[in-house]
Amino acid sequence: MPAFNYNDSINLLSKLTLKRAWNAFKVYISFQLTQITGKPTQWGLPISISFEPTTSCNLRCPECPSGLRSFSRPTGMLQKDFFTETIDDIHQHLLYLIFYFQGEPYLNPDFLEMVKYASQKKIYTATSTNAHYLTDEAAKKTVESGLDRLIISIDGTTQEVYTQYRVGGNLEKVMAGTKNIVKWKKQLNSKTPFIFFQFLVVKPNEHQIEAIKQLATEMGVDEVRFKTAQVYDYEKDPNQLIPTADKYSRYKKMEDGRYQPKNKMANKCWKLWHANVITWDGLVVPCCFDKDAMHQLGNIKKEKFTEIWHNSNYKQFRTELLKGRKHIDICANCSEGNSVWKD
Repeated sequence: MPAFNYNDSINLLSKLTLKRAWNAFKVYISFQLTQITGKPTQWGLPISISFEPTTSCNLRCPECPSGLRSFSRPTGMLQKDFFTETIDDIHQHLLYLIFYFQGEPYLNPDFLEMVKYASQKKIYTATSTNAHYLTDEAAKKTVESGLDRLIISIDGTTQEVYTQYRVGGNLEKVMAGTKNIVKWKKQLNSKTPFIFFQFLVVKPNEHQIEAIKQLATEMGVDEVRFKTAQVYDYEKDPNQLIPTADKYSRYKKMEDGRYQPKNKMANKCWKLWHANVITWDGLVVPCCFDKDAMHQLGNIKKEKFTEIWHNSNYKQFRTELLKGRKHIDICANCSEGNSVWKD
């Protein structure tokens, strides 16, 4: 799960029940036991789940399959009835729900109704948006939905820089959407959602790191987070996206001029024990790096999620990961840390 600041942590802890705490303990012990024995053990259920509202997106970002329209899987919208049935089945053990995988969540007309439903189940809810659809009405409904965390992707402080990665985007709309959310939080006297500016650091925008911090302060945003960019053809980086600042890069430059991931690829992954992803049409996949859902571990339209989480497909995937993570394609470009709570 992502890092939390103090106020956000207090909000998350307010969602903790005895069942959820006991489940988290079982998951943690399972993960530690797996490291000791070398055999996959899983006693609990996911602490965190990402549910995909849609694969559709209004932008054309160069390293995103939604933006590139490059999916081999179908494009579609998460249906509200299917979502509520799934939540009814798993909410007692689930602490953290991310309404995002691929696509722009606000394109799903039922998105905020689904957020509201999950919030009523006392689940911590979060989403990530490009903020082009945060009209005054949508912003008001967002605050009223009970959404706990709103991540706004803003990768530049000028239109020229912003649109070099957020192709087809309009920075003025992002700014207006942010102002709407901040306004309605104040008017409704709401502590949520906690608003992040997420700045994906790439070579064209790395000179604006200090500027985005200042902009966030001026606009009343709660926090700025800097994210390293995933580059698919990273060895040569033909798009020239890898930043020059080493701390903001997932890759290191070799003597021959090529790049390779910094991650040492240890044969363990906390995410495979505490979290997973469900696509809009019910496919269960290991994590957010399986963007095209190539590693399908089950389908909750055909069987219960609790059965999938412990099925032979999951056991096999966890076994393969323990044997050699470098041989799993979706792990090759992974920036996630290996230690508990740091991913």
